[in-house]
This record gives sequence, C-alpha cells and structure tokens, in this order.
Amino acid sequence: MEYLLILYAEEAGWNKMTPTEQERGAAAYMAYSKALTAAGVLKGSNRLQPIAAATTVRLSNGKPQVLDGPYADTKEQLGGYFLIDVPDLDAALSWAARCPGAGHGVVEVRPVWPRPACDSADQSAELAHAGQP
Repeated sequence: MEYLLILYAEEAGWNKMTPTEQERGAAAYMAYSKALTAAGVLKGSNRLQPIAAATTVRLSNGKPQVLDGPYADTKEQLGGYFLIDVPDLDAALSWAARCPGAGHGVVEVRPVWPRPACDSADQSAELAHAGQP
C-alpha cells in the first residue's frame, strides 16, 4: 500500500542552522533516502520551494480565483514528501519515525487513495465531481 510521508517544519529553521548543522541535516536526509531506496519502498520524493513561491487556486461562484501565497498562515510549512510503498500502516509509521524531519518538525503519514481505472471520460468526470483526483 502506498503512503505519503508529508514533512512539515518551520521554513526559516534551515537558515538559523550553522553550516555544520546544515551539512549534518543534508547528510541525514541523504542517508534516509538511501535507506528507503535500499529497502525497495521509495516511490518518489521531492523538496518544495519556499512558501513565498506558492499560488493558491479556489473556485468562487464557479470561476477560478488565484491568490499569491499559501492558503493558511501556519507556524510550520509543507516542505517536501516521500511516497513509499509498504505493506501496512505500521511499516509506514516506522519509516516516518526514522525520517530526519520528525526531529525538527512533524511527518504526517497519509495513505494514498488508489485511483480506480477509468474506462471513459464520463467516469473521470464523475470522480472529479465527487472530489476524488
């Protein structure tokens, strides 16, 4: 089953670290990525650009409304993710606990909702209307 490990941390925290702390932090994430790869569970991962680069889109009266910046003003920001494929939630939680992000922020573990096979555009439209990607 696929799980998304969603990393939240104070965005400014990296810049508050000494160069030595930054090197250790980068090495910890590199080692974690290598461990996920070696275990054969890593499906994908990436860092996100700073929250100032975010653009938010919502529909208002059926028309898109585009806003600069994030939707919510919070202390911790979404900074990246790891998509893993493991047997169960216990395995996903074990990997989340090993993630360096758990030491300076939080790691949200969320199961990925499997996408049903769509045979037609009508089924795709029905899923989109129901709020499913």
